[in-house]
Amino acid sequence: MAYKDLQDFIKHLDDKGLLRRIKAEVDSELEITEIADRISKQYGPALLFEKVKGSSYPVLINAMGTYERMSMALGVETLDEIGEGIVDFIEAHSVQKLSSFSPIKLAGRGEGQEVIENSPDLAALPVLKCWPEDGGRFITLPLVITKDPETHIQNMGMYRLQVYDKNTTGMHWHLHKNGRDIYDKYRRLGGKMPVSVALGCDPAITYAATAPLPKTIDEMLFAGCLRRLPVKLVKSITNDLYVPADAEFILEGYVDVNEELKIEGPCGDHTGYYSVADYYPVFHVTCITHKKNPVYPTTIVGKPPMEDCYIGKATERIFLPLLKLRFPEIVDLSSPLEGVFNNCVIVSIKKRFPGHARKIMNSLWDISQMMYTKMIIVVDENVDPKDFSTVVWKVFNNIDAKRDVVISEGPLDALDHASNLPRYGHRMGIDATKKWPDEGHTRGWTNDIEMTKEIKDIVNKRWGEYNID
Repeated sequence: MAYKDLQDFIKHLDDKGLLRRIKAEVDSELEITEIADRISKQYGPALLFEKVKGSSYPVLINAMGTYERMSMALGVETLDEIGEGIVDFIEAHSVQKLSSFSPIKLAGRGEGQEVIENSPDLAALPVLKCWPEDGGRFITLPLVITKDPETHIQNMGMYRLQVYDKNTTGMHWHLHKNGRDIYDKYRRLGGKMPVSVALGCDPAITYAATAPLPKTIDEMLFAGCLRRLPVKLVKSITNDLYVPADAEFILEGYVDVNEELKIEGPCGDHTGYYSVADYYPVFHVTCITHKKNPVYPTTIVGKPPMEDCYIGKATERIFLPLLKLRFPEIVDLSSPLEGVFNNCVIVSIKKRFPGHARKIMNSLWDISQMMYTKMIIVVDENVDPKDFSTVVWKVFNNIDAKRDVVISEGPLDALDHASNLPRYGHRMGIDATKKWPDEGHTRGWTNDIEMTKEIKDIVNKRWGEYNID
């Protein structure tokens, strides 16, 4: 189902008993983080803090912080349903149906423009300082909207914003991100690059900002496909960028590409470690618009499990069917929460030829954001990648280190702190499949210990007689 806006989603969470309203006054500096972190580790509810010190706006956090709520956010029972639907679109070549979800540009103003502040002050927003060593307060769920000056295609990505003062923030555009590519194009042109930032939308729109889409795919179109209803857009008040009409807040402004970069960070990140401070562009906020009674959305990242883990799991399940179209030998894939997006992928394959596991490793490292994956583990088709205990058992017992471990050199995530060089280092592949004689294993492979089906059936039928339960 499609939610009208973030507050519609909040109502549905509340109706299902998946939201807790906190009426005690709390501090946006560290205190909200500590509360939300404890609840995340307990796989607890979404939290709505109704009184935040120094701000008149309530704060929503952990809204998508379980598999159930992440699925609910995207209007499905399970995340796998979405991937199957996307494959149906591709296989049916349903261009007409796809176009029916194209964003609709409305005339006039949206609800997110009911109040217009031409002298903005970011201090009015309950922006969190998440962790003790953070360089400041960070806007953590921003939908950053820009437009390619050559193709004129809008882009929407999620890049954290460190608040410097009442009207400037950092713009955390990594080297490999689409937002950074658009910024570099503006640098060649010179001048000011228009930017609008939406805060608080239908969660399908928020998720779309994180999805690993090709540059030519409009995130708003993708969001429309997810919600089975077009996204309604309105033009920003001070620039030509189109923003979700029902956003809670819109920050409008620019990045001056001729301005010197400014230090940003450190910041407690999804890796569970602090990312180091570095130099990034500055976002100048010239106008803030919002609803009359908006809710400020935020999230925290850190040691898993946290809300962002389930956003990452949505990407895994949504895009897996597309991956299987490209590589039919893939049976299933899982990114453990402990791998924090880029550090580990486990994939099961129908092995058909010697070296097949290596072929899959190198193929995955060649795909979009999977180039950052520090460890790829390949198992046989009868192993469930989500069964972490069995996968680890196979890794511990099925490999010869010299034969089955692959070290690959290549790009890494800018947030990786372990490599000798920033954004570049070594990745590891582990072939934990059963080895064949023509892969150099001439001794014969021993079988897994398994009971016969006949005995299993007998025990199943007689289980009540044993009086064990």
